[in-house]
Amino acid sequence: MKPNIAATLLLTTALASGAAYAKGTGYVFVSSEKDHAVTVLDGKSWQVVKTIATGERPRDMRLSPERNELYVVSSEDGRVDVIDIAQLKLTRSLPVGEDPEMFDLSADGKRLYVTNEEDAQVSVIDVASGTLAAAIEVGEEPEGVRLGPDGRRLYVTSEVANMVHVIDTASHEILANVVVGNRPRRFAITPDGAEVWVTAELGGQVTILDGANNTVKGAVTFTPKGFRADDVTPVGIVMTRDGRTAYVTLGRANHVAVVDVASRKVEAMILVGKRAWGAALNRDESRLLVVNGLSDDISIVDTKSRKVLRSVPVGRVPHSVVVDD
Repeated sequence: MKPNIAATLLLTTALASGAAYAKGTGYVFVSSEKDHAVTVLDGKSWQVVKTIATGERPRDMRLSPERNELYVVSSEDGRVDVIDIAQLKLTRSLPVGEDPEMFDLSADGKRLYVTNEEDAQVSVIDVASGTLAAAIEVGEEPEGVRLGPDGRRLYVTSEVANMVHVIDTASHEILANVVVGNRPRRFAITPDGAEVWVTAELGGQVTILDGANNTVKGAVTFTPKGFRADDVTPVGIVMTRDGRTAYVTLGRANHVAVVDVASRKVEAMILVGKRAWGAALNRDESRLLVVNGLSDDISIVDTKSRKVLRSVPVGRVPHSVVVDD
């Protein structure tokens, strides 16, 4: 009996652990810049489960590698708040320097890479100790920050310099400074790291970099019907896991562009809410969630039909969305 009991306990533990990390809670988290909170939605009913108070002006968010914690950058308090997903409760905060907006998390969860707009630097934060491991000087008003697939390179946008900085994560040295479209914002990277896609808000385009030699190799422009060129302000971008499709939010043009990555052709334009900003895909990539900063809602898009299924009210001036499914 004892071996069977032990085996049963071992199997039960393994299944429980797998469920915690693989299946997820089904929650959808949306940061609200004006409410200073994260709204938690049920991903099936779309009802509000809880509103979690954070620091001032929460923006970018990331799940921990184990998916048991949510990291939220609170820009006006200069910190990253850590939310325990099981409790839906803020448990601690990490100081990350002045005016942080975006960040990325290393694959092992040990390092945060945070852009500090006012200080024109990237702060490298040791998560365990909450201390500053390094400060990397970059161009003025850095925003977007993204680790390459192998974690060896860090890409950072400088809005004022119209530049992408390519940084070696081991030495913290800048390997290249690449001029891109006007006011670059955020990144998507193909799974093999061969291409780095960068949105240019005032340039109205996505600039495509060669991941091997850090040069510009192309661009994608957008012309949604009924909007002037200066309304087309690409900011958010998310790419499917296979690297075949990119979704680009077009800001004041109130659309999401669906782009075939290989051909760089815009395949569809999807009308969403006002000032389409952040975006995320669910686990099976059947749904695209788009944050609309001026209509205070998120649009739920069916990626197969490329139609909006519904709009869900959230907090005031939502910024980012994370899906835990």
